[in-house]
Amino acid sequence: MTDNFTILEHPADLGVEARGFSLREAFRNAARGLMSIIIDLTTVDLQEEKDLTISAVDSGQLLVKWLSEILYLYDGQGFIGKEFEIHDLSPTALRATVRGEKISVMKHATKLDVKAITYHQLSIEENENGVIVRVFLDI
Repeated sequence: MTDNFTILEHPADLGVEARGFSLREAFRNAARGLMSIIIDLTTVDLQEEKDLTISAVDSGQLLVKWLSEILYLYDGQGFIGKEFEIHDLSPTALRATVRGEKISVMKHATKLDVKAITYHQLSIEENENGVIVRVFLDI
């Protein structure tokens, strides 16, 4: 599988630019990009799953809340998301299943510590070629 995201350099932060043929695919790739900054995903097995339901006022806030929830699963629950299946997605709501496993210090080596998902330079662009989402992370 080819990753459809790019890590963006920024003086104080790091960003993720994720692409997809649809908003659903771009959101999924953004989540994968986020987790790839934190941990080597090749070491993560699909042993558990978590269901998420998120609502927001618009698609920009929804993207930030989606990635914040993925980050909370990691930081707050010790769960590494590797696969992200979005069942329903509208501009103001998302329902998804995240698959992965509990973090193990013996098995997983962390890369960078992401503190938060920011609204700084947040963008969602849709055109005839698909969707590009861009979000910056506080590290």
